[in-house]
Amino acid sequence: MIVGVDEAGRGPLAGPVVAAAVVLCEGGIDGLDDSKKLSAKKREQLEAQIKASCRWAIGVADVGEIDSINILQATMLAMRRAVDALAVEPLQVLVDGNRLPKWRYTAQAVIGGDAIHP
Repeated sequence: MIVGVDEAGRGPLAGPVVAAAVVLCEGGIDGLDDSKKLSAKKREQLEAQIKASCRWAIGVADVGEIDSINILQATMLAMRRAVDALAVEPLQVLVDGNRLPKWRYTAQAVIGGDAIHP
C-alpha cells in the first residue's frame, strides 16, 4: 500500500496548513496532475472521484501551532496527522516535496511528485 501526501497552505500569510494523504483506489484515477496545472472544474471532478472511491484523510496544523513550532514543522505535523488518520500501515509514503516528517514509515520525498506520481 503506497500513500501519497501533499500539503496546501504554506504560502498564505494566515490560516492553517493542511495536508492530504491518499491511497488510490484500484485502477487509479485518470487525469491526476499537479493541482496548479488543472482547472478548478477538473480539480473538483477529481476530488469527487477520490473521495468517493479512494482511501483518504486530512491533517491540519492550526495557526497557533504554526506560531509555536514554525511553518515547516507545522507542515510536517499536518502530514503526520494525515497519514495517521488513514488508519492503515503504508508500505511506503511518497511525499511531494524535498523533506520528510519524522515518522515510522518508509518514505521518499519527491520534488514535483504530484506531477510525477499519481
